Amino acid sequence: MQNCAAPELRSKQDILLKVHRASICGSDLAIYGWSSWAPRKVHPPLIFGHEVCGEIVESKTPSLPVGTRVACESHVWCGHCAACKARDFHLCHNMKLLGVDINGGFAEFLVMPAKGVRKLESKKLFDFGSLLEPLGNAVYATGVESVAGKKVLVLGCGPQGLFAIQVAKAMGARFIVAVEQSGFRAKLAKAMGAHHVVSAIAIGQLKEHLLSYRETSEGFDVVLEMSGSRDLIPVALQVLRNGGRLSLFGLPSRSVNLDIAHDVIFKGARIYGILGRRIWKTWDTMLELVDSGKIRLGPIVTHRFKLQDYEKAFDLMQSKEKNCGKILFEIGG
Repeated sequence: MQNCAAPELRSKQDILLKVHRASICGSDLAIYGWSSWAPRKVHPPLIFGHEVCGEIVESKTPSLPVGTRVACESHVWCGHCAACKARDFHLCHNMKLLGVDINGGFAEFLVMPAKGVRKLESKKLFDFGSLLEPLGNAVYATGVESVAGKKVLVLGCGPQGLFAIQVAKAMGARFIVAVEQSGFRAKLAKAMGAHHVVSAIAIGQLKEHLLSYRETSEGFDVVLEMSGSRDLIPVALQVLRNGGRLSLFGLPSRSVNLDIAHDVIFKGARIYGILGRRIWKTWDTMLELVDSGKIRLGPIVTHRFKLQDYEKAFDLMQSKEKNCGKILFEIGG
């Protein structure tokens, strides 16, 4: 967390942003608590935070003049590896991650590659611009294949899961069930459009309960695993119907034991590992959903803090009760 003099641009391809909003991601908790993957991946000193929007205050890029409001793509791709040549920029072999490999947005200013920002035309959207990066995860996870007319299960209703519920509804899913242990977030999941929210059920009884609905006796067409829970990932495959699709987004802290033969091969299951968003295809889709009003960003934001109150914000985010949705830092404007 920093408030200091503006940093200098690294190259003519960079821009300097005055940060307007930044939001906390679950992965930021590992860095803040110096746990899980963070000690292996992050090399201090580093400013973290990768969900960011801001206003350009210095630029040598004609298409991005000073005063332009932008949201940041957190994946900085090289442009010349095999994945980039295939236009899979989000899978770049030389990827640099904002707030992990390079300085991020929990600061007053941020230096960004010009290629990694998206203009924000709407003043109203600017208030929620930092949410576009995480929304893109949910849009990609949900829409990697069509969910229209499908029965969808969302496991984990942190902000990503809450977004996924809205996205599934907006994309035409006909039956949506969510699983979330936090009572606070379970209520949010219902408000986002889930037909049923399963809470306070023991993991050993969860499979039977999820298959007890009339619509899901043969399993779910689509399962969106957004929690990273080592207990829920096996259940995700167990309740998937034959020929169903599983999107894996949540990051488990350790390896997970799965029955590959029974729950994947014999089911003909399709499994997608979801990393970030397709650049810029997913951005186009999510901005259409937001502009049309099918996705509402505001209701997922439950708390706002000034950057200097970061300890209160992180204490709330990592509390056992999880009595929050998305948390925004109001840094500028």
